[in-house]
Amino acid sequence: MPAAGDNTAAPLVPSGGGVKALRQAAAGCRACPLWRGGTQTVFGAGAARAPVMLIGEQPGDREDREGLPFVGPAGRLLDRALDEAGIEPRRTYRTNVVKHFKWKPKGKRRIHQTPSKLEVEACRPWLDAELERVRPDVVAILGATAAKSLLGSGFRVTKQHGELIEVEFAPVAVATFHPSAILRADDEDRERAFAELVTDLRVASEAL
Repeated sequence: MPAAGDNTAAPLVPSGGGVKALRQAAAGCRACPLWRGGTQTVFGAGAARAPVMLIGEQPGDREDREGLPFVGPAGRLLDRALDEAGIEPRRTYRTNVVKHFKWKPKGKRRIHQTPSKLEVEACRPWLDAELERVRPDVVAILGATAAKSLLGSGFRVTKQHGELIEVEFAPVAVATFHPSAILRADDEDRERAFAELVTDLRVASEAL
């Protein structure tokens, strides 16, 4: 199985081809230790020339098993938010800054752990290649880990969500809350956070 050197996936990224070529190349990535615990590489999925790219942190347990990003309860919540914000889910491309599931065991369950800076940086060439191939008009960044990776360590989603930001990797971007974080909140906070997610996604929709 192919590997990568110097803690980066860069040597594995093909110079040509579309997202399909990237997905095939990423299947054997060992740029960081996370491949040892993951079932498979969970690459991005969606429209090849999607106007909206959604970028989260990493695949979860369900995503790791199915090999697709944003499936299960978090994906359903995201689809509902997109619909309310006026964005057709089929016109999006969904991916994560890290392509393998990082977890620790708790009984029979696999509990999510936040990826390290080294793991995020090792995987970044895949995300850069996705952005280059898809060329979205707007990027919606979901959650703190993804926001810090793309917008800098000083960015705070809790304070700066919903702001339209000029970035180098796309015409514009907006950061918001990750659907899985909303699902973990209690009922009152969940309702408020979902409403904020919809509002932030409307900002992305209006930027198209």
